[in-house]
Amino acid sequence: MSTDKKPDFSNVRSSVQSTEEIIGSPDFSNVQSSVKSTEEIIEPDPVEQAYTVEKGDTLSAIAQHFYGKASRWHAIFEANRDQLDDPDRIQPGQVLRIPVIRADAD
Repeated sequence: MSTDKKPDFSNVRSSVQSTEEIIGSPDFSNVQSSVKSTEEIIEPDPVEQAYTVEKGDTLSAIAQHFYGKASRWHAIFEANRDQLDDPDRIQPGQVLRIPVIRADAD
């Protein structure tokens, strides 16, 4: 008859001692970080806008509104050649594409 007695480790104690100097927590309070890059920052292309023609509108007036220069009406006309044959014949209700013109373009 054999009895399987399991070992009893309930009274076992452990401790660790070292000869190393105990140093407190590291102090990172003065750490600073910065990131610099030589990559060129490229702005996303602005999105083309749309404009619905109202009674009395002209391409020059629309250009003045969007670009600050009435003389830029050609850009709107060219962007809408698929629906405009004559820059003087725009109709109320037409939806025109207003292309993006870079500030340095004149």
